[in-house]
Amino acid sequence: MAFSDRLLAAWYNGHPALKLLQPLECLYRRVVVGKRRRFLAGEGAIYQPPVPLIVVGNITVGGTGKTPLILWLVAHCQRLGLRVGVVSRGYGAKPPQLPWRVTAADSAAVAGDEPLLIVQRCGVPLMIDPDRSRAVQALLAAEPLDLILSDDGLQHYRLARDLELVLIDAARGLGNRRCLPAGPLREPVERLQSVDALLYNGALDDRADGFAFHLKPSALVNLQSGERRPVEHFAPGQAVHAVAGIGNPQRFFNTLETLHWRPVPHAFADHAQYSAQALAFTPSLPLVMTEKDAVKCREFAAADWWYLAVDAVPSAAFITWFDTQLMRLLPDRLLP
Repeated sequence: MAFSDRLLAAWYNGHPALKLLQPLECLYRRVVVGKRRRFLAGEGAIYQPPVPLIVVGNITVGGTGKTPLILWLVAHCQRLGLRVGVVSRGYGAKPPQLPWRVTAADSAAVAGDEPLLIVQRCGVPLMIDPDRSRAVQALLAAEPLDLILSDDGLQHYRLARDLELVLIDAARGLGNRRCLPAGPLREPVERLQSVDALLYNGALDDRADGFAFHLKPSALVNLQSGERRPVEHFAPGQAVHAVAGIGNPQRFFNTLETLHWRPVPHAFADHAQYSAQALAFTPSLPLVMTEKDAVKCREFAAADWWYLAVDAVPSAAFITWFDTQLMRLLPDRLLP
């Protein structure tokens, strides 16, 4: 097991050695709390976009389902007639210049896997730059927009925001509720009291402090041909090689089990780079991966490689709440 996996297990399952990291945690907390305090005081260079900006982020290390929820938010806003754009850090991307407007023809090496997935799925204008304020300005210079979504960036305090949506894995929760490196939190748990909404990925029902949403498998898509098949394409009991290079690979493997397949799990690091050799598993079985992994594997995919498309399904209460917020932020664009 890799060190990062052992550390993650310790954060969520407990380990006495984590006490040794508490002095470093204190230093980390001091830095992040001071950074937010300066933001609230208006100190430093803080960019206020001329259109509403919504941050979709988390306070934990690891995946919480941000990309599927952003795809839902984009589609929902577009159905309402809003011109929406997205900015992202572009983790692991190596574009020729920054900021960089991602196109569907880019490679994952240039654009980053998550930004490329978003653009290929819904064609939304998307700009990547570790400096999200610069990304927003470049996006607005290129497109007339009503609203911008920031993929992550909750802790990017140089960028002002109008709404903060924070996602939490309903099954894993906040682990030991300690900050890095003694726990999985990027900011102290008290930070959740100041955000606009919490969304629990995998929750069956809304909670007193937040909304439920889940990820629904919608189709199997062949990497070579683009052919879409229903999730019933594989019969119950079908064994498949399951590939996941995401923040929480086990969630993907569990999803395949709910479809009554028998996944042979192959967990990779988040944002992992792949090759045909790395995915040459035995015995010979169909291979199913996440859509985020698929954008990096199409060039060398075999005929029986598929990705599982999933859609975010938020609760009715969240949809009502979100529409109310849009009405508040964009009263001239969304007439009652």
